[in-house]
Amino acid sequence: MSKVPVELKYTDTHEWIRLENDGSVSIGITDHAQEALGDIVFLELPETGRTLAARESCAVVESVKAASDIYAPFAGEVIAINQAVIDAPESVNADAYAAWLFKLRPAADANMAALLDAAAYQSALAEE
Repeated sequence: MSKVPVELKYTDTHEWIRLENDGSVSIGITDHAQEALGDIVFLELPETGRTLAARESCAVVESVKAASDIYAPFAGEVIAINQAVIDAPESVNADAYAAWLFKLRPAADANMAALLDAAAYQSALAEE
């Protein structure tokens, strides 16, 4: 069974979202996603400064099995990428919740309430 930390929010496309103290959000892929992908060998992350639309494909995770798109949970501007995961993509397999991929400054109309809480995400996983 995949880990689903209760303090995070989730999307139906298997991204996790953590609200940071400065109002930005950190985004990564869930434990379920990294398990499904298998050994992650390459990450392509969005450029810092890029403005994303809600649900826009903005990054790619490649594993030995497949490549999978990562989607912005809502509109915003990319303010940081995690160079450490680019240099060591296997760190996402080791701990998906410690290995954030990028940080986003949400747009004024970003709908955080539309994200799934841990219980709703676990329910969605049970239906797959």
